[in-house]
Amino acid sequence: MDSTPGLQSNPTKGILLKIVSVLVFVGMQTSIKSAGEGIPAGQIVFFRSFFALIPVVLYLSWLGDLGTALKTDDLPGHIWRGVIGVTSMSLGFFALTRLPYPEWIAISYGAPLLTVVFAAIFLKEVVRLYRWSAVVVGLFGILVVMLPNLTLLDEGAPDADTIGILASFGSAAIAAVAMIQIRRLVKTERTATIVVYFSL
Repeated sequence: MDSTPGLQSNPTKGILLKIVSVLVFVGMQTSIKSAGEGIPAGQIVFFRSFFALIPVVLYLSWLGDLGTALKTDDLPGHIWRGVIGVTSMSLGFFALTRLPYPEWIAISYGAPLLTVVFAAIFLKEVVRLYRWSAVVVGLFGILVVMLPNLTLLDEGAPDADTIGILASFGSAAIAAVAMIQIRRLVKTERTATIVVYFSL
């Protein structure tokens, strides 16, 4: 049994926190979709990051870690993580305002699938056959969602659905790169430091 303070297993608490997390996330996405009709994606990203920083600061203050949260051994790594994270977020929010919510969610599932691919390539992680099979099936499913609305081969400018789909898939791919960068950062950086620098 783990006797470390604050690390005891509590499945019920974990489940409740996960449910709250999902509800808050859905609420955020709904607000973004509503606001996106008249507000640029960049402005939405700014205010999302600004208001996200408030609970982070309060939580770190409660833990007594606020004073050391900005101490880092890899500032360039945090800057790179911030650039790709904001790029992914901007594309994702832009896509959310132009796609039906179910399609946006389905395409966003490409992020964890592509993370497996990038982990094998860049981190040299061993990926078993059954995982590769799941990745292939998952990406095929995303392709099935994307293809009916793609008009890249049609004459004229791409329609809103095509632009939204490409932005959403681009967001997922860049989010996967961000996850790889986080995997690298956690080797030397604390979680609080990673979260604070990204919010900044």
